Amino acid sequence: MSRLTEITVPQALLARACAGEEGARRSIYAAVAPAAFALIRRIVGNRSAAEDVFQDTMMRFFEHLADFRGEAPLGAWLRQIAISRCLMYLRSPWRRARLYIEGEGAHAGPGEGQSATRALPPEAIDVERALAALAPTARAVVWMYEVEGYSHAEIAHAFGRSVSFSKSQLARAHLKLRAWLEPQGNRTTCTLS
Repeated sequence: MSRLTEITVPQALLARACAGEEGARRSIYAAVAPAAFALIRRIVGNRSAAEDVFQDTMMRFFEHLADFRGEAPLGAWLRQIAISRCLMYLRSPWRRARLYIEGEGAHAGPGEGQSATRALPPEAIDVERALAALAPTARAVVWMYEVEGYSHAEIAHAFGRSVSFSKSQLARAHLKLRAWLEPQGNRTTCTLS
């Protein structure tokens, strides 16, 4: 599976899709859907919520396909839509109310996403669990910075916050990830003699 920013679509196919041709739209969907869902799943954390955000993202994508100006690859444009929809979901007062009512707390519960990681090697499962243990905002910042290649300024703009917000979220998340992934036997303690 490739990253969204690497996905390009032939201009003729795009023109046919903009004209409403279903076959062209299906071809574009097949090209971008796996990478778009993977991105959304990583940022949102919860698979069922990611499916909802994915559906919302793809609906918005196809509704506004005729607005695509071609200044960047189509996948990069879809990435912007997907991240925007993810951040809207994470900020949603309805989501916060649901978490409060269900008592889930700020991050995914134990076992979240394990069925999707069964075929992965143990190291990958550890990374998956470590990411799931992060708060949704921290997970989104880590994914946007480390994987998607966003700068701190771009992340700050996406969240409507300052650059220091992005840097501090990333630094705290890195500390938590290191603590999660560091082998238990190799931990050194800092004690005064």
